[in-house]
Amino acid sequence: MKILHTILSLACCVLLITACDKDLDFDEQLAPVAPLSLDENAGSWKMIILSSPGQISLPAPAEVTSPAYQNELAAIKKVQLSLSRQQRDIIAYWSAGGVIRWNQFMRELVARYNLPPAPGSAGIYPAPDAENPFADPAFPFANPPYAARAYSYVSVAQYEALKAAWYYKFLYRRPAPHQLDNAIKNLSAVEDLPAYPSEDAVLSGVSVELLKALFPTAIEEISLMAAEQRNAALWSGKASASDVSAGLALGKAVAQQVIVRAGADGMRNAVGVPADWEKMENECIARGEGPWKSLESPARPPMLPLFGNAMAWNMSADDIVRERPLPPPSTSSADMKKEIEEVKWYAKNATREQVAIVHKWADGVGTYTPPGHWNDIATEYIHTARYSEVRTARAFALLNMALHDAAVGCWNTKFFYYNPRPSQMDPTIRASTGVPNFPAFTSGHSTFSGSAATVLSYLFPSERNYFHSQALEASNSRLYGAIHYRSDVEIGLEHGNVIGGYTVSFAQQDGADQ
Repeated sequence: MKILHTILSLACCVLLITACDKDLDFDEQLAPVAPLSLDENAGSWKMIILSSPGQISLPAPAEVTSPAYQNELAAIKKVQLSLSRQQRDIIAYWSAGGVIRWNQFMRELVARYNLPPAPGSAGIYPAPDAENPFADPAFPFANPPYAARAYSYVSVAQYEALKAAWYYKFLYRRPAPHQLDNAIKNLSAVEDLPAYPSEDAVLSGVSVELLKALFPTAIEEISLMAAEQRNAALWSGKASASDVSAGLALGKAVAQQVIVRAGADGMRNAVGVPADWEKMENECIARGEGPWKSLESPARPPMLPLFGNAMAWNMSADDIVRERPLPPPSTSSADMKKEIEEVKWYAKNATREQVAIVHKWADGVGTYTPPGHWNDIATEYIHTARYSEVRTARAFALLNMALHDAAVGCWNTKFFYYNPRPSQMDPTIRASTGVPNFPAFTSGHSTFSGSAATVLSYLFPSERNYFHSQALEASNSRLYGAIHYRSDVEIGLEHGNVIGGYTVSFAQQDGADQ
C-alpha cells in the first residue's frame, strides 16, 4: 500500500507555531475521517483495566431545551461566525482522528527523548530520575522497552476511556449541537454520533494525564495539544461546553485508573543495580558460557536488565517463562563459530540493497524506536479503514499491547541467557549500525516485528503477506548489520509471532468483531 506521507501542511505550520516546540514535526497531512460505522455497541466491548464501562459514573446531561444548554448553543454560533484561518486549520487537523493525532505526537516525543545519558567526568553514567525530570540527563530515556510500554499505556488508556464514553453516549443519546440547531454548521466529518460526553474531550483528558506522567518535561506542549483538541470539538459544532466538560472529567478519571496499574507493573525496578547484572554474568559463567560485556567506553550498565520481569498485558509471568526460547548455540560450540563467520561475511559483503534495509529499520538513538516504526506502519491502514474513534483506539491498543509484551518476553530472554554480541566474540567484526548495549539473544527488532505483524494480520487479513514480509525484512536487517547472529533473528521472529498470538486471542473474544 502506498505510503501517504506528504509535505508539511499550512495547518500544521500554524500548530507548530502556536502549540509546540520547533523540534516536533507533525508532517503527515491526513484526510478527515468519516467513519463507516458508529460502533454503537462499543460500550459492551471487553474492558482491560476498568471493571465495567460504567465504573466511573457520569451524570445525565441537562435537557437540550434548558436555558443553560441553549446558552451553550448560542456560544457556538457566535464563535463560528468569526472563525479564523488558524481555528479552521486546527479543526481540519483533528478531523483526521484524535487517536491517530495523539499517536503521531507521541512518536515525536519518543524520538526526542530516545537519547542515552552521556558519562559524567568520573566515567559514570547518571540515570534519568523521574522524581527530578528536568535534571541532567532529562527524564525519560525513551529506549525501546520504555517506548513500547509508553505506547501501550497511552493506547490502552485511550481505548478504555472511549469504551466508557461510548457507553454513556448511547445511554443518554444527546444529539450534537449541529443536529439541534440549523444555524450551527458541522465542520467535522462525523455526522450522527451522540455528543455527550465529547469523545475529543475524553481523548484530551486521558492522553494529557498519561503523557504528563511519561514525559513530564513536555507538559506545556502536551497541555496545549489537549486544549486545541477540545477547542476543535467546540468550534466544529460537534460538542457543546457541557459535552466537553463531561468528556474531560471522564478521560482524566480513567487515566488515574491506568496510572495506578502502571505504578505497580514492575517498571520502577527495571533499571536494577550492579549486583543484578553481576549475578546474571556469574550465572552465565556457571553454565559454561561466555557472558555479554558492554562494548562502550566507559562500559555502560545494561539497558533495563530487569524489564523482563515487568507485567505484560496479555501474558502472565508464567506465560513469559514458558514461551522463552530454548538456549542459543553455546558460545564455545561449532554452531556458534559458524554463526560468527556468517555475521563476519555480512559485515564485509552486504549488498547495497541489504545496507539500505539496515538503515530502513535501524530505529536507533533519536528515533521513535522499532515499536514506533510499527505504529507508523499501522497508522496508514487504520486511517484508510475509516474506523470510528473507538475502533481506532482498539487497533492501536491491540498493536501496542503486543509490542509491550514482546519487549517483556524479549528482555526476559536476553537477560536470562546473557549472550554476547558478535563483535564481542570477534572484535574484527565491524557492524554497519549501532551495537545496542544489551545481550544479543534474541533480537529485539525481530521479536517486536513478529508480534506486530501477527496483530496487524489479524486486523487486516488481506495484507498478511505484506506485514510478515516487512517483519522478516526488519529481522534480517540486524544480521545484515552484523549485530545479531542468525539464531537471534530467526528465533526472535518466531518468538514475536507467538507473543502476538496472545493478543490476537484476547481480541477474538473482546466482542468488537461480533
